[in-house]
Amino acid sequence: MERMNDMDIKQIKEIAETMKKNGLTLLEITQGDVALRMERQPEFHAVSIAPVPAAAESPAEPAPRAAARPDSRFIEIKSPMVGMFYAGPSPDSEPFVKVGSRVKKGDTLCVIEAMKLLNEINAERDGEIAEICVEDGQAVEYAQVLFKMVQE
Repeated sequence: MERMNDMDIKQIKEIAETMKKNGLTLLEITQGDVALRMERQPEFHAVSIAPVPAAAESPAEPAPRAAARPDSRFIEIKSPMVGMFYAGPSPDSEPFVKVGSRVKKGDTLCVIEAMKLLNEINAERDGEIAEICVEDGQAVEYAQVLFKMVQE
């Protein structure tokens, strides 16, 4: 890409593919008086964790604390990014979902603010919200469990 003015559709597609391949959600390029801003919604994948078999214990060592086993009835919906968790579209509005809410694939579950951008987190399948694992306004980490859902 020698000059921004000479950028063609092929180059823009290549940039979009690079963004997707590297998990980027926002890219801004400014050259002179020409600016290009590309933004995409992050891909979100619900992950279900299977129990891990316990390791063999050595008699000389104290017994390790039993790890909590995830309940296989639940699908854990995890944060796809680091940011601030918001349960609703604004501080004075109702949350998108509550415990017991039935959701359809594509329904908004929450918003995560990252770098001044609001990213909607949507349900990837139909189900019922069984647990909300974070508080409104709480900072969340990548892959932190936000919701537990029972799949329908």
